[in-house]
Amino acid sequence: MEILKERFELSLERICQIPNEQTVPEQYLDYFKKGANFLLLLAEISKQVRDGSLYKKTEKELSEYNHKLYEDILVEAYQTSYTNPEYTVLLFGGRIGKAMSCLMTELRSLITPAFKGQLFELTVGFELFLEIYQYFQTIEDTEELYQEFHNALYYYVHDYMEEFTIQFLKEDFDPKDCFIRDLLIKEDVTDSKILYFYGEYISENEKRMAAFLNSLPEKQLSAMADTYVEGYIRGFSVMGLSFEKKNIVSIRYPIGFERMIQIAIKRLEQIGKEVTIHIRAISLAGRIQGRRGGHSSTTPNPQYDYDHRFDDGLLYDKKLKETAWNARKTALEQFKEKATLFAGPAVVQSFGEPEYTPYLKAQAIQRNVKQQELITKQQRDINILQREYINSEETSYTIIAYPIPSIGKDFEEIFKETVKINTLDNTLYQKIGQCLIDVLDCGEWVTIKGQNGNKTDLTIHLQSISDPERETKFENCTADVNIPVGEVFTSPVLKGTNGLLHVKKVYLMGLYYRDLSLVFKDGMIVSYDCKNFKSKEENKTFLKENLMFGHITLPMGEFAIGTNTTAYAMAQKYQIQDKLPILIAEKTGPHFAIGDTCYKMSEDHKMYNPNGKEMIARENECSALRKTEIEKAYFNCHTDITIPYDEIGEIASVQKDNTKILIIQNGRFVLPEVEVLNEPL
Repeated sequence: MEILKERFELSLERICQIPNEQTVPEQYLDYFKKGANFLLLLAEISKQVRDGSLYKKTEKELSEYNHKLYEDILVEAYQTSYTNPEYTVLLFGGRIGKAMSCLMTELRSLITPAFKGQLFELTVGFELFLEIYQYFQTIEDTEELYQEFHNALYYYVHDYMEEFTIQFLKEDFDPKDCFIRDLLIKEDVTDSKILYFYGEYISENEKRMAAFLNSLPEKQLSAMADTYVEGYIRGFSVMGLSFEKKNIVSIRYPIGFERMIQIAIKRLEQIGKEVTIHIRAISLAGRIQGRRGGHSSTTPNPQYDYDHRFDDGLLYDKKLKETAWNARKTALEQFKEKATLFAGPAVVQSFGEPEYTPYLKAQAIQRNVKQQELITKQQRDINILQREYINSEETSYTIIAYPIPSIGKDFEEIFKETVKINTLDNTLYQKIGQCLIDVLDCGEWVTIKGQNGNKTDLTIHLQSISDPERETKFENCTADVNIPVGEVFTSPVLKGTNGLLHVKKVYLMGLYYRDLSLVFKDGMIVSYDCKNFKSKEENKTFLKENLMFGHITLPMGEFAIGTNTTAYAMAQKYQIQDKLPILIAEKTGPHFAIGDTCYKMSEDHKMYNPNGKEMIARENECSALRKTEIEKAYFNCHTDITIPYDEIGEIASVQKDNTKILIIQNGRFVLPEVEVLNEPL
């Protein structure tokens, strides 16, 4: 520890000198001056965290710190930010410009360590900046300069991958060293100062969200926390798992929900559980494309996130793939005992961020085909590795979602209706789901046709049942792992699943899609298109990167019918259909997941519906390869795409003799036993 402190002080002393130096070519002076000043701000914050003075500052002072940390990437400043690859390439040229944008972005990953008072991450980050600064001082040849720059970034990721991974997993597995949980327990969560103690960007969303929850009566907050915790516990019961054997619950929530989460933590601790708070990975060593999950705020600039989603493409190769696997193995070994106690994630999501279509920049770093293949393999191999330490057949999860203020002027009304949706009668929807399943179990296929401008025309091939008294093709989804209630779903047979899936508008993983079209042949996507951009090439690139995740094709991993017409009615009333999170949107009509099935790597774990029947449709022709050609079995993605009721002309269960039983016609349920679902419509 003393050696680390010495390294940190030496690097800090050197960085203090940079703003007053002129030892690099003039065109780079401002870049390194701004980088140095940013790191000096982090050093100041880190010192105040360690001596406790940060927590004594006024909210105004904390807000000013927050603005200084993020002002460079806010929309109004981003055009001339050194994190903007378009700007750095214009100033410095192609490869050097991309690398300089990548470095300035990587420095931002040190914000959270600064607020946690962690010297290791700060020290190695400071040393990386100084190493690259030295190259600009001493190397004149552009090609040599780029190679040294690249090597410095590469070995920074390679050499410290293990330490980064250990710290990342510690957030999930070690309740004794959980920075945010400790804040939630020790600090007054009704004091909005707490929002600034994490290091995340704090916008009006977070401030208004916290103020709104603080205005609610304790009874209502407790009811919300109970719905969340009870859904988590019920997930174990539904899956026939023992919750008593598991002790560590990983909470993931959006900043602003502190008051509700504090109550949830107390509820879990009262039943003998320990809580960790999952923090998203934002460094090159662990950043995940398109995800702001875990403990996070709304993005200060979605274009910034989009521009840097593939920064690992600057470095990634087979050696880094192996390094990442070895680092995960070492970290899991370190937390081996705690991993056996890991119960799974309990997730609160938010929705209502403004519609966003990204600008595709040629200057942004991309992954090549080989890199995408390696990353897919890395994700698969790490998933397999983690199963050795965390038995997914013994863990569960829950997800619940609430709107945030940016959803619009009706925020408070939408929030109240969302609470109502999240607490609908589980028993009623269980009965409704079973009525639908009884009809679907008789079918060989399901046909879906769109209306009102929706061009969908699909045939879904269903799995076969050998024992109708004991088996079923569809799972009856109640309010446990996925809150709210309201869907029945299956894994289709790929062969014989054909046709066009079309959605006029949809919001997926933070990105907006207009006129999305996917064509399936034998369950696999054979073509895809959208109308986001003027050129067909731009649309193809956008879909290949963000929906296909670099894959040439993906299977239809899930077909479901959502039954939560109350949620649909709310979306229609406030015109927020395209802003609903997939968690709620998937319950507001039929939906289709592209990628893996819902039972990825748990296909052999038997599942039963509330009526006792075994759900047998847990795999398809792709996932069935897991025992012989695992590299072909999984795609490491699962994206749900929902068609709203008003765009559904017909859904029918079709039997082997072609007898058709209508389930939905012209956007309304037609089976007498479930016509109650039409009341909200």
